[in-house]
Amino acid sequence: MSYKCSRCKRDVELDDYGGVRCPYCGHRVLLKERSRDVKEIDVE
Repeated sequence: MSYKCSRCKRDVELDDYGGVRCPYCGHRVLLKERSRDVKEIDVE
């Protein structure tokens, strides 16, 4: 799953081991990237 570091703004892929640090700057706050897909909902 793709995340973005809130400090250095680089893309980060997290391991299955649960590592929660940016490998580039060591910052611990990662932001989950939102999907750009538009979802439609039927409202009846």
